[in-house]
Amino acid sequence: MDMRRLTVHSAAAATNTAAILFLPIKRPLTVSPHPWQRTENPKPRSKEACQSKFTEAAPPAVDRSFHYKKSVSSILSAPNLNSHHCRDLLSNLTPHQFDSIFWEIHKFVDPSTALKFFNFACTSCSFRFTLRSYCLLFHLLVSKNLGSASRLLLIRLIYGKLPVTISGDVVNVHKEIAIVLADTHLGSEKLRNEIRGFDILVHVYASEFKSLGFDVMMDVFRLLAGRGLFPSFKTCNFLMSSLVKANEPEKSYEVFAMVSRRSLPDVYLYSTAINALCKGGKVEEAVNLFKKMEDLGVAPNDVTYNNLIGGLCKMGSLEGAFQLKDRMVVRGLKPTLVTYGVLINGLMKLEKYAEADCVLREMLAKGLVANVFIYNTLIGGYCNMGNVKTALKLIDDMSLEGVFPNSVTYNTLINGLCKDNQIDLAEQFLNKMVSGGLSINLGTISSVILGLCKNLRYDSALKFTALMISNNMRPNDGLLTTLTSGLCRIKKHSEALNLHHMLQHKGFAANKVTSNALIFGFCEVGNMKEARSILRSMLDGGVGLDTFTYNALIYGCFKEDRLDLGFKLKEEMTEKGIFPDIVTYNLLIHGLCIKGKMDEALILWHECRGNSLVPDVHLYGVMIGGYCNADKFEEAMHFFNMLLGQNITPNSVIYNILIKAYSRMGNVPEALKLLDDMRSKGTPRTLATYSSLIHGMGNAGKVDESKYLLDEMRRDGLLPDVVCYTALIGGYCKLGQMDEAKSLLQEMSSLNIQPNKITYTVLINGYCKLGSIKDASQILREMLSKGITPDLLTYNALSHGFCKEGEVGEAFTLWDHMNDRGIKLDDIAHTSLVHCMSQKARTEDD
Repeated sequence: MDMRRLTVHSAAAATNTAAILFLPIKRPLTVSPHPWQRTENPKPRSKEACQSKFTEAAPPAVDRSFHYKKSVSSILSAPNLNSHHCRDLLSNLTPHQFDSIFWEIHKFVDPSTALKFFNFACTSCSFRFTLRSYCLLFHLLVSKNLGSASRLLLIRLIYGKLPVTISGDVVNVHKEIAIVLADTHLGSEKLRNEIRGFDILVHVYASEFKSLGFDVMMDVFRLLAGRGLFPSFKTCNFLMSSLVKANEPEKSYEVFAMVSRRSLPDVYLYSTAINALCKGGKVEEAVNLFKKMEDLGVAPNDVTYNNLIGGLCKMGSLEGAFQLKDRMVVRGLKPTLVTYGVLINGLMKLEKYAEADCVLREMLAKGLVANVFIYNTLIGGYCNMGNVKTALKLIDDMSLEGVFPNSVTYNTLINGLCKDNQIDLAEQFLNKMVSGGLSINLGTISSVILGLCKNLRYDSALKFTALMISNNMRPNDGLLTTLTSGLCRIKKHSEALNLHHMLQHKGFAANKVTSNALIFGFCEVGNMKEARSILRSMLDGGVGLDTFTYNALIYGCFKEDRLDLGFKLKEEMTEKGIFPDIVTYNLLIHGLCIKGKMDEALILWHECRGNSLVPDVHLYGVMIGGYCNADKFEEAMHFFNMLLGQNITPNSVIYNILIKAYSRMGNVPEALKLLDDMRSKGTPRTLATYSSLIHGMGNAGKVDESKYLLDEMRRDGLLPDVVCYTALIGGYCKLGQMDEAKSLLQEMSSLNIQPNKITYTVLINGYCKLGSIKDASQILREMLSKGITPDLLTYNALSHGFCKEGEVGEAFTLWDHMNDRGIKLDDIAHTSLVHCMSQKARTEDD
């Protein structure tokens, strides 16, 4: 573009100095490589590149240097900027020519005008100044007390937002800036006594450029110190404190050491240095430095004492800490809240609760009111010792004293309540934090959620988990798995799925264990469609499948009665290098046993052992149960003996299977032997154990003996249920002792044990066998009045009773009643009714 066509900027446009030159900086968290242009031999700019249409003729060559110097001096010393003359001048100067002139005349320059000139040159003429020119301008602005402008200039220079010419051999830009700033400062009589520029330099690096890390700042500080240039004590203390806060205590003390080699530090520098040593675990060195400052005549203040007391408490030297506190008083200094807070904190950490309480009372007696830090210390200590009651009382005390609990207070208390399993109260305080907008610690909310899950309060747990996710706090894998499993266990699969989608929406990667738990939850209820959907999302998200995933899917196939698909999944996992485990075989063998395919189950058993897997007690139980259900008791006992030979203790399930089998066979003595075996081995007896025995003894006519088993159940801590009572009632019915059976029915009612369909059917059948049709009909009416629907067996028993007694009309009425309820007579009942009608017809003919 022909620069002569550009409109000349008015002088007024250049008046806004810092606002015009320094536009707002929008930089990322980390600083990118410096975008300076490195120039080996800068060339003069062409006149066309930046030339006014009012260009005057240049002076002769012999007078050119003097002319440029005079022009630059005239422009930069004036109170206002003449942009017309600037454009003419810049078209004829190189950056280094300008730098030489600027250095020569800088004592006479107006810094504000110079700033406007630099702005005009950069923005309107794309002029690239040298680094020394920028550094000199920075110092001039500082000398003029233009702090904001000088700070912004330095920030943009460091960040690379200004067009600058720099030699190609510069490796470290930050050091180069520091070197040039130091050289311009030392080389100028006007600037030599002005150190505020280095205060600004340190502040900028320690605050604006923290993302670079403090190593860069330390390099700059060391370079300045090597040239004998130090910021003010105040700035040095700021840097040291920043380093301590950033967990860089060694660097902080290094700054102190460099300053102290130059001059005697003041009390503030000593205090921060002592704090740095204590934070770095060098408490003995801190004590020596404390003594040294006193020897040098620097009187410690309360901050100095507090820092050292804190260090002594941290290393467990409470005696030394209290001696220092006493020394503080002798020197005329009053212990502050910080002093008492540090001492109380040290005592609480060492579990010296009584001593901490004494210090607290001393503090209160001196008219000091505990602040939130001290309360937090006390609450944390009492929560750690499990004394949550006292911690809660301190919360009330805070309210009375007008001290507001903060995030630390609540987080500490909630964690203590969770450890004490006071989840309801922990939830209340967590809700208070949420409503108050306080910062919640990830560990705190996780503890509450896990506590709620432990107490089966999954709805509340889900609410807080959703809150975590909405605040971009990712719950840990263990928490997510616990919550997901719990929701599926209480049949809230849709909520578990919503949680899964919520995590996906936030971009939180699904973990394998939680996804497996969700798949298992849907497989458990036979919802294979959702299980496959979650499986696809796992694969899409790059989450690999494992044995548990396949086992869950096989279990789902088992629930859907798709055992063939389960075997296909077993083949697929093997092809993918995922080997079946004992659970895989357990599921598949169980499926075969349920279908009565014991030969195939045995083949799979041998395959399992051939793969070096050791069958566990559960797999033995599956095989024993399968053989018992197939009436192959000899094979079942073979597996039982094999189990004992492997020194595996049978569990309740296996004993119950065998007891039920013996009882069904009528071999009650062997069943009772197994019961004794359970007692001797300490194997828990269950309701199934006793109900099988009662049923078997009832079938064997030993009903009175079986009744004593109810007392034994109660001694074992088991309450007889409807199955046990029904088995006992069945025994009395077989013996025709209906009064005893009816008495047991009344006993059930008194114990609030509700009879079921089988109970009433057994009673009806018992009365019908005795010909007590009236009593049987009464039982049917009672059954219907309680809302229990009779089934075919119930009606068959009563129908057979009517027919047996020749009550054909009643039998047909019952038949109509059955038809109304959609229940059809089976072949036995139909034959019985026809036979009854034939008998009645012959009787009438006779």
